[in-house]
Amino acid sequence: MGYFDAASAAPLHPVARQALLASLDEGWADPARLYREGRRARMLLDAAREAAAEAVGCRPDELTFTSSGTLAVHSGMAGALAGRRRTGRHLIVSAVEHSSVLHAADVHRADGGEVTEVAVDRTGAVDPAGYAAALRPDTALACLQSANHEVGTEQPVAEVAAHCRAAGVPLLVDAAQSLGWGPVPEGWSLLAASAHKWGGPPGVGLLAVRKGVRFAPRGPADERESGRAAGFENIPAIVAAAASLRAVRAEAAQEAARLRELTDRIRERVPRLVADVEVVGDPVRRLPGTVTFSCLYVDGETVLHELDRAGFSVSSGSSCTSSTLTPSHVLKAMGVLSEGNVRVSLPPGTPEEDVERFLAELPPVVARVREQLGAPGAVGSAPVGGGDDALVVDALGRRCPIPVIELAKVIGDVPVGGTVRVLSDDEAARLDIPAWCEMRGQEYVGEEPADRGSAHVVRRLS
Repeated sequence: MGYFDAASAAPLHPVARQALLASLDEGWADPARLYREGRRARMLLDAAREAAAEAVGCRPDELTFTSSGTLAVHSGMAGALAGRRRTGRHLIVSAVEHSSVLHAADVHRADGGEVTEVAVDRTGAVDPAGYAAALRPDTALACLQSANHEVGTEQPVAEVAAHCRAAGVPLLVDAAQSLGWGPVPEGWSLLAASAHKWGGPPGVGLLAVRKGVRFAPRGPADERESGRAAGFENIPAIVAAAASLRAVRAEAAQEAARLRELTDRIRERVPRLVADVEVVGDPVRRLPGTVTFSCLYVDGETVLHELDRAGFSVSSGSSCTSSTLTPSHVLKAMGVLSEGNVRVSLPPGTPEEDVERFLAELPPVVARVREQLGAPGAVGSAPVGGGDDALVVDALGRRCPIPVIELAKVIGDVPVGGTVRVLSDDEAARLDIPAWCEMRGQEYVGEEPADRGSAHVVRRLS
């Protein structure tokens, strides 16, 4: 079996398992109590905090344990925004932040705050100049992930942090994806992370707040965790999280080089093994174990099910796997193909033979799905609609990837310079039809209003 979804949750590290079992016997008591059992629990909690702080690169008294990475993000953003309310209510985020950041930004906006989203390029990276341009006298907080959760692209944290520092604005870094591989570059003011991303147990998050950062915890006051995280500490899980973070850091350099070679192999060979594939994300500045690609003419949900049947667990940002039928906000912000999207994120220890088996299984899986959908090259089709200079394809009511499939079927029947109007009410078509044009060397003229949905106009160039 090949578990290839470590970006969602990494398997429990053996050191985490050992620490968890051992601390279940020693760390069950209330660490706030002065009796023997409480003192023993406090010692375990303090040691875990020191180990985690060393890995993060902060002081132990700057680090708070929370019940999840999402809560760490929400608490960090809310506390920093409240602490700097006198400065202003302007928040900066990137367009590809994790949903926890974007949801908190939505709450801030609904409460009367202002939010600026900084765009990314086709690799998913922000331009530090974009953050510099977004900074204002009333900016209370800026947020930037250290590495993207869907495509693995690493962000220029140090450069953005320098702009924020010069403007006197704190920078919150979501380091959930990268912390297991190494410390975040200096310059951040707040940092959030989640243990289940590096092989610790789920239900443990980290929130670090540098001394000097104005911070006002939100919600009812609580005596636990310096008032920043309410509730009884889960000491066994915290101990396991800190122990596993130290362990994966010790293995990181060697394992990163090995996983990078395996993902380089996937990046290079998938486009040669499967036609009409776009590999997305930065080819160099990326997490070592993550590679993402999108396949034209493929139903993403079916591909995931077929790969699962073949023994591979992968993830997807395709709208075809979403109950909302909208493409991933990350892929949308990048302007890349979303249909048939597959994210492979290898956990440490992934055998080379599992990757080779994946590369052998992927081509027939994609071919079967394309044949089922009647994609070009699998089943012939007559053009829909007609006209001397504009062919009309009616794909109303049909979901990703059907609008693109129908477009591909008829483009050969259009004279060079002629146009095709694809009628669609599928949200993903707004992203996938322009991406198809770029991949196939055709011109995307634009989107026009229609009686139902929209008309996507494509001009044949070759």
